[in-house]
Amino acid sequence: MRTLEVDLGDRSYPIYIGSGIRHSKSLFDQAIQGKQVMIVTNETVAPLYLDALVSLLAGDYQVDTCILPDGESFKTLDTYQMIMTRLLEVRHNRTTTIIALGGGVVGDMAGFAAATYQRGVNFIQVPTTLLSQVDSSVGGKTGVNHPLGKNMIGAFHQPQAVIIDIDSLVTLPRRELSAGMAEVIKYGLICDASMFDWLEVNMAEIMGLDSDLITEAIYLSCVAKSKVVSQDEREGGIRAILNLGHTFGHAIETEMGYGVWLHGEAVAAGSMLALDLSWRMGNLDNRDLERSADLFKAADLPILPPKEMRLDSFVARMSVDKKVLDGSLRLVLLEKLGTAMVTSDFPLDLFNETILDALEAVK
Repeated sequence: MRTLEVDLGDRSYPIYIGSGIRHSKSLFDQAIQGKQVMIVTNETVAPLYLDALVSLLAGDYQVDTCILPDGESFKTLDTYQMIMTRLLEVRHNRTTTIIALGGGVVGDMAGFAAATYQRGVNFIQVPTTLLSQVDSSVGGKTGVNHPLGKNMIGAFHQPQAVIIDIDSLVTLPRRELSAGMAEVIKYGLICDASMFDWLEVNMAEIMGLDSDLITEAIYLSCVAKSKVVSQDEREGGIRAILNLGHTFGHAIETEMGYGVWLHGEAVAAGSMLALDLSWRMGNLDNRDLERSADLFKAADLPILPPKEMRLDSFVARMSVDKKVLDGSLRLVLLEKLGTAMVTSDFPLDLFNETILDALEAVK
């Protein structure tokens, strides 16, 4: 088992990564507060892992469950309300612990419920998808979508622990595995060029779920994210670099309808748009673009936006992104491979050319 800590002072917490560790009662006992536990999961994950977790904890805790519909389209206030109703029905108090058992949607909504139930209760992340293991379960971002914008309703609320069992990836559809790999590649692009090099060498075996290599990929990703989060918990500065490709990607997700393109797919295409703009600004060379495109393709990810998108739809959707500040759109671009920057200072004509050329290429 690999262990690291997200250093946030009195809100610090451990991340555990290993095989079969969701069956380790001691890890849960260290993180659970009080005697009530609410396990929040969804209709896809519940048949696979819920009974085992209930059995593990039922002897020492009041264990209740809330099973949500599966999919990004259900990441809404109505679904969040299901969790709140369930907590109240079984009379959970402010010492309860909410356990998020599932992917990023479950983690975001269970975390938002934990942030707001009786003004904040304890919770544990047990992410079951690669995307949630390397990104959304770490850092305390929680929330739901609004029809006009992704993740526009939410709160920062740190978990008590993150328990990452790599065995859950065996049941993950290939498309979901690829979607998670978009975030892994992102860390190499924004802050760790040596990780990018390592991914180029090992991508085929990682996608084949080689135990040692997938564990290392998750560990390196969590190390990268935890370092950034420890410096900037609430995204007032450097943490924004974690959004490489996300402003473009969120526009794709919102325009296409949540769940049509998976988050990681949209981030991959969005990252290539950001890299293309960085190249047009003279920060990257052709070889950097080729290597990045090849790595995304090796993970079975798209490198172009959907053909249904238009320049005006990108602009309209990106204008309501959370990264808009004082009326100016901020983008995460690269200074060089392995180093990112957040800027509003990019030529509008090059921005337009990036999108238009990509849309032309996808026709």
